[in-house]
Amino acid sequence: MIDGARWDYGDAVRVTRNVRNDGTYPGAATGELLVRRGSVGYVVDIGTFLQDQIIYSVHFLEAGKIVGCRQEELIDLDEPWVPSRYEVRERVRTVKALVIDGEVLVPLGAIGEILRVIRETDPPVYHLHFDCQPGRVFVVPEAALEALEPRHD
Repeated sequence: MIDGARWDYGDAVRVTRNVRNDGTYPGAATGELLVRRGSVGYVVDIGTFLQDQIIYSVHFLEAGKIVGCRQEELIDLDEPWVPSRYEVRERVRTVKALVIDGEVLVPLGAIGEILRVIRETDPPVYHLHFDCQPGRVFVVPEAALEALEPRHD
């Protein structure tokens, strides 16, 4: 086992982010969805990238694909998993104004970007940056957001 590796061959893991082809997966277009977040797979190989990043080759049986995943993209199968509607870097819009102490800080329809998904709550909440509030980060519940663009995957 590689020093610092969290999982070993045969371990069941869950991927926490959608995995898209970065151009290295044969037979798929760059940007194509390979494995949806929440999918379960099994570690079939462990390697490194640039000598400091551990990469796991994970066989996702349902998708019929073996995909390279970074350690931070995986969790143990028995760790709690709360599905989320959005993920990091996704652009969203508010469906209600965000108000603190009676002051509207983020208006209805404001555009923002997901910085982090907080799955410790059910439903999850998100750290967001809004274009109308440069430099500020807000914690926003899923019910206050909608996708900026319809999903095609």
